[in-house]
Amino acid sequence: MEYTVKKLAKLAGVTSRTLRYYDEIGILKPARINSSGYRIYGEEEVDRLQQILFYRELDVDLETIHHLLSSPTFDHVKALEEHREKLLTKRKQLDLLIQNVNQTLAAKEGRMMMSDQEKFEGFKQQLIDENEKKHGKEVREKYGDDQVNKSNEKLKGMSQAQYEEAERLGEEVLNVLHEAFQTEDPASDLAQKAADLHRQWLSSYWDEYSKEAHAGLAQMYVDDERFTAYYDKRQPGMAAFLRDAVLIYAGTKS
Repeated sequence: MEYTVKKLAKLAGVTSRTLRYYDEIGILKPARINSSGYRIYGEEEVDRLQQILFYRELDVDLETIHHLLSSPTFDHVKALEEHREKLLTKRKQLDLLIQNVNQTLAAKEGRMMMSDQEKFEGFKQQLIDENEKKHGKEVREKYGDDQVNKSNEKLKGMSQAQYEEAERLGEEVLNVLHEAFQTEDPASDLAQKAADLHRQWLSSYWDEYSKEAHAGLAQMYVDDERFTAYYDKRQPGMAAFLRDAVLIYAGTKS
C-alpha cells in the first residue's frame, strides 16, 4: 500500500511537517514523487518510519538514528529485538514507580504501613536501570556480573539517609578534586584527600573495596570518554588528575 504525506502522518500519529523534515534531512525519503508533485511512501518507508519512531521513543537523537539506519550492517530483526528489550525495561521502571505511588497513596489513606526505604525503591531501581544502560556493559566486563549485582543490591538496600550521604560525598569529591587540581600535584595532601573521599564514596555502593579495583576504575575514567566528560565538565584534565591521585593513593604509582 502507498501513502501520501498526509495519510502516512495520520497513520503514524506524527505531523506532516515532521515527515517533510525527515525528507529534508535525508532520514526518510519518499519512495517517489508522483506526477502531481506529492511525496509517495511505500512499505519500505513505512517500516523505516516505524524504526525511527521506536528509536525516538528511546530518546535517541535523529543524527544517531540516521547513522544506524543507513549502516550497511543494519539488521531490522535484531533492531526490533533490542527495541523490545529496552521497552520492556522501560515498562518495568514505570510499573515499579506506579506501584510505589499506589503504596504511598495507601499509606497516606491509612490502609497500609510503608517504611522509609520502600518510599524510594522505585527511584533507586530507576537509577540502577539508567546506570546499566549507560555503563553496564563496560563495568560488567571489567568487574564481573557478581560484583555489579552485589553493588546494585547494596544500592537498593540503602536508607534515604545513606543515599543522601552518598550523594553528598559524590559532590564533595568533585569540589575537593577541583581545588586539588589547581595544585597540579596528584600527590599533594589535597589530591590525596580527594582520592580518599572518592574511596569513601565508592564504598557506599561497592559490596567490598580493594585498592586494585579502585585503581582500575580510576583508569577507566580516562579510557572511557563518557566518564572523562563527567569529571572534565568542571575543568579539562580533572579525570586524568583523579586517576593519577588514586593510583598514588592505591600504591600503584610512585
